[in-house]
Amino acid sequence: MKRFRYLIMAGIFAGAFVYLTTIAKSRFLPDSGSLSDSPLFKEAKVSGAGLNSDELNNIDIYKQARSATVNISSTVYKRGWFSELIPSRETGSGFVIDGEKGLILTNNHVLAGSQKVVVTFSDQSKYDAEVLAKDPANDLGLLRIAPRKKLPFLRLGESDGLQVGQKVLAIGNPFGLDGTLTTGIISSLNRTIRDENNRELEGMVQTDAAINPGNSGGPLLDSQGNVIGINTAIYGPGGNIGIGFAMPVGKAKMMLTEYRAGKSFKRPFFGIQTILVSGEWAEALRLPADGGLLVQSVQRGTAAERAGIKGPKEFVIIGNYEVGVGGDLIMAIDGKPCETRDAIATALNKKRAGDVLELTVFRNGRNAKVTITLGEAPDDGE
Repeated sequence: MKRFRYLIMAGIFAGAFVYLTTIAKSRFLPDSGSLSDSPLFKEAKVSGAGLNSDELNNIDIYKQARSATVNISSTVYKRGWFSELIPSRETGSGFVIDGEKGLILTNNHVLAGSQKVVVTFSDQSKYDAEVLAKDPANDLGLLRIAPRKKLPFLRLGESDGLQVGQKVLAIGNPFGLDGTLTTGIISSLNRTIRDENNRELEGMVQTDAAINPGNSGGPLLDSQGNVIGINTAIYGPGGNIGIGFAMPVGKAKMMLTEYRAGKSFKRPFFGIQTILVSGEWAEALRLPADGGLLVQSVQRGTAAERAGIKGPKEFVIIGNYEVGVGGDLIMAIDGKPCETRDAIATALNKKRAGDVLELTVFRNGRNAKVTITLGEAPDDGE
């Protein structure tokens, strides 16, 4: 009898378990089909798998540009302790600008001192390259390979109308990691920095897109996939800290024009140092309130000295600064007011050695016009 009661109780418990785990659960939860149809589930699924327009733009540009961006390795022979020649390899990036002729732009410092240059594409095809032209003053170099097929190439855009805040993309081979894409914005324009050889590089585009060793020579692209700069340098030792620089593509176009004309490109040189004064500073120095670039020094033997540009007569302390006074105030260059400290660098970006600048200067209490024929930048080697 007891055994029979135990069997009945076991049956009741089993039935209750089945009811709670199946039938009752189905009353409160949708079945597998209705769960996927719920609005909440659909929203989560779409947001997890979808890509916004900016992401799609990044992907499209990368697909177009990666196959035209190359890895460049150069062999440089250096002297060892016992004067023996030891080969060392330098690496960087570059990009194709003519798919039929096999022309490739890069940085000069990627090629400097090289005896052999090898170009590697994303499909791992390799080519020996010939160095056609170098522009050390702007850290630019031009290579040529003999393509076995028509190569993908990148379009050269414009660098004159760039805006701080606009989106940019950098592609290169940092630390040998080929085909790396980084994105960011233009942080500033017309920066002047010094390279590892203490050479001044003027008119640089500053960006927060990560640029690391190995990126040098790769393209800086706008949101349409046009090349607007050649990635050149990072600020500070080691890896990227959010401040990178690219040579504007306008400089590369000028080098290409000179090369096609059978000439070697020479950077124009002015030969002065200035500071920007305006407003209260200008009035305190008895200068026009509109202000401009006050000349602080004139280098001997330069275009500025030959044109009669006047440097300071004395130095005074204004606030915490020592300022040279009594020299020329450059108020306009080629008719454009000098409203930024980079006004000269901006004007020179569009000039070659031998071109002419027309300056409006304030001198001896009145405005005067001064015409300057630009000289060549000093040849400071590789």
